[in-house]
This record gives sequence, structure tokens and C-alpha cells, in this order.
Amino acid sequence: MQLNDRIEDLSEAGHRPVLAEELAGLLEPQPDDTVIDCTFGAGGHARRIAADLGKDALFIGIDLDPLASRYFELFSQRQPFRCRFIYGNYADALGQLGEKGLAADLVYLDLGVSSMQVDRPERGFSYSYNAPLDMRMDRGNRVTARKLVNELEPEELERIFRNYGEERYARQIARRIARERQKEPFETTLQLVDTIKAAIPTPARFGSGHPARRIFQALRIAVNDELGSLSRGLESALAVLAPGGRLGVISFHSLEDRIVKKFFASKTGKCTCPPDFPKCVCRARAELRVITRRPVRPSHKEIGQNPRSQAARLRVAERLG
Repeated sequence: MQLNDRIEDLSEAGHRPVLAEELAGLLEPQPDDTVIDCTFGAGGHARRIAADLGKDALFIGIDLDPLASRYFELFSQRQPFRCRFIYGNYADALGQLGEKGLAADLVYLDLGVSSMQVDRPERGFSYSYNAPLDMRMDRGNRVTARKLVNELEPEELERIFRNYGEERYARQIARRIARERQKEPFETTLQLVDTIKAAIPTPARFGSGHPARRIFQALRIAVNDELGSLSRGLESALAVLAPGGRLGVISFHSLEDRIVKKFFASKTGKCTCPPDFPKCVCRARAELRVITRRPVRPSHKEIGQNPRSQAARLRVAERLG
């Protein structure tokens, strides 16, 4: 199979965008909208949003993965409206677009790892294949999972595993990694998986989910500074939104969802002063109206068709004038 054939297959059939209909229903795209897809990937959400756009629309796709530009090329060739691709971190790209005076009607982020990453063993995102310990979304990034696992102090590894993976056995795993790397450095994903399994109690190896899932999540977040990018990106997205514009975020774990929820709440104008203050001094100003009181979750049907969607949560807010 040729590379173009592989890209065509993933963009049309192999890739299942999560909560695509729900995202489109809440964002309510209009024919002449300016749309920013912050995590274009294989273009699954883009194709759904594009179905409601007309020839006067502008669609901007952003992605850190160079391969995404190939998918964007295929996508743009089929659209009647103007398209533009930006290679880079969405937080930085949104800031630059805002500085240039662009006002967007819709901005959305899909924070999950895309199929073009997790299903390519050589990228090192999956604990199901033996591959180099990489996990970089941006191949120009100097930080890899291999570097973190082999060079960080056990205490720092424990912090990453606990904070980013919410791993119950973070200390045991970090210490086991520190001992094993003295014998030989970690090079592959399955080498790390075996060490994780050896570090945790036997019953935990057969619990819900793969025993390495949380550790791989934590390393991926650390390698790509995902939570830092999210915090910066939300501020930049708000700055680039036009009055009445809508921001949608699909997250896949509680760390991301809490950041989004807290950000939305902080922009609704609610006073943040301590209860014992005699009067408000924070000067809270309402900038957003939250559309989703609770996060929207995938239907049972979608989860059955795409098990990876089970953890997804969608929140949407509207920029006030």
C-alpha cells in the first residue's frame, strides 16, 4: 500500500472522530464562519464541521505532527472555501493569529492522541507494540519518553506518574525503573511495560485496563507538555474568539477536563474574592457563557463502535460581547 493510500484510508475510514455530531451541534457552524481546528490530526472533526460551511468560510487547521499536513492537503482539495494549515503548537499558533487581528467564530480542540499516532508502532505511543520509547507529537522536540525514563531522578518520575497518570503505584514503579536502568538503559516500549508489571502487585496486573496505561499517559503528557499547552491554548483561544463565537474542547482524562472546567468557570464573571471580604475587589468580568452545564459524553452506540471514545468529555462555551 502506498503512503497516499494509507493516508486516504485513515482520513476517510480508519479514523473515527469522537463526539463529532455533538461537537457540530453545539458549535452551530454557519456557512460564512471562520473556523480554527487546533488539533487537525487526520481531519475527522474537520470533515463534519466542513459539511455545514459555505464558499465564504475560512478554515484554519493547526497541528504539531508534520503528517497532519498531508491529511489537510487532501481535506482542502475537496472544499469550496479557503483553507490554511499551520504547523506548530496550537497555543502558540492561536496567539500569533490573535496578534494579527484574526477573529474566529469557532475554535475547537480534540485533546486525544490521534489514530495516526497511536496506530503507528514506530511512534512509541502504544504499550501494545514493541517500539522505540518516543511519544513525541512534534518530532523536532528534543524530549522523548526514553530521555525521561533514563535520566530523571526517581522522585521526579514518581511525581509525573502520580500527577499526570494518577497512578496508585507511582513510587514502586519509579524505583523499579531506577534500578533496572542501572543494568541497561530503557530503549523500547515493551521493556518499560515489563518493568511496570514487575513493580506492581500481582492482582493489580489483572485489574481494569492495561497495567501500563497510566504510566504511558503520564509520560506522553510530560514529553509533549500537554497540560501547559492546554492552559495557554485556552487563554489564546478566548482572545481570538469573536463576540458570539464558540469554543469546544474534547478531553480524554480528568486532568484535562478539570483544567477546561476551571477555565470556563473562571471566565463567567463569578466573584473569586474570599467569603470574608466586605466587598468585591476582584472585578470579575463575564467573558464566557458556558453552554454545557455538564460535559457531553459519547453514547453507548458510539462507545460500542469506537471503544477509544469511552473516556471522552466535551465542553463548550460562548464568547460574550
